[in-house]
Amino acid sequence: MLKRVAALAVALGALHGTHAFAAPCLEVTLTGTQGGPPVFQGQAGSGTLVTYGEEETGCRDVLLQFDTGRGTTQQLSKIGVPVGRLSAVFFTHIHSDHSEGLPDMMQLRWHFNSAGPKVDMVCHEDAPSGAGHIMSCENFAKAIGAVLIQSGEMAQRLAENPKRLPGGPAELLNLMTFPASQTPQKVWEKGDVSVSAISSRHVPGHASYRVDTPAGSVVIGGDAGNDSPAPPRDTSTSAQVELLAEGADIVVHSVIHPVMGPDGTTGFPPPIYFRQSTATDLGGLSQRAGAQHLMLTHLIPPVGAPRQGPYPLPNGGLTVADYDAAVRDGGFDGNVVVGTDLAKLRLPIK
Repeated sequence: MLKRVAALAVALGALHGTHAFAAPCLEVTLTGTQGGPPVFQGQAGSGTLVTYGEEETGCRDVLLQFDTGRGTTQQLSKIGVPVGRLSAVFFTHIHSDHSEGLPDMMQLRWHFNSAGPKVDMVCHEDAPSGAGHIMSCENFAKAIGAVLIQSGEMAQRLAENPKRLPGGPAELLNLMTFPASQTPQKVWEKGDVSVSAISSRHVPGHASYRVDTPAGSVVIGGDAGNDSPAPPRDTSTSAQVELLAEGADIVVHSVIHPVMGPDGTTGFPPPIYFRQSTATDLGGLSQRAGAQHLMLTHLIPPVGAPRQGPYPLPNGGLTVADYDAAVRDGGFDGNVVVGTDLAKLRLPIK
């Protein structure tokens, strides 16, 4: 009798849309892994999609996009994620290879989702540089439709459908900026999902993020590097990212291979090399933090590429094994994912 009652309760729960016994899951998808502004074999620009939910919904109750390099909209479409479903977009910094996909994404939302809801855009507050200019996520958000407005394209679209927002796609962004901080601060939350951020060095206004859910946690390091802009230093990685990553399950981070260093023959500019984290040092950081998985993205150079932009490699393109070996040299004994576009990892691991 008790078994029949329990079975009936489960059946009624399913009928009324409750999921008392549903298992939560977290999924990380690399939407673009191109390192820097160059293009190699059609790779998309830097971006990472983090989704959370239940197995029954494909882990897609909350959808968070970190950075939106070129081709992000197309990449999301390949995995069945309309841009109108994104809950929030986060930026590590406003370099073009991390941000130029946002105007395309928001123009598409403006076409078909002008009634909303708005999408939260989360980023570091304006940051002055030593050279005198300001790195401004806020100004970027306000101006994303400017070219279309100036060209008359926006007016034409409004004439066809006056229900669209007159100010263009910028009106669909809910801008949420946070101040500089050397300790993690909570910057976004929805239900069981919380996102923390910390200021990290690369360019002014750079931030790294951590997503915490009941199914696991993931750190998005961005292009973070050590506060010291050049050796001598113990590591190329960021102390702030290491603090953020303590006890995390997954670390997602941009990477540069040591072959690009100034001791080699590529001619790669040393200041740019030194502001990135090397594969070897990322292995060390991930091991110290206790992470189970390290996902390398924004690869410099891409796997198989004979050059990084104009800078030739001495022995042709690197392999996945070359990156893996460099990580292992740093002492990491967990799972390494050498990033390719749309590579994904789900927690819990089945």
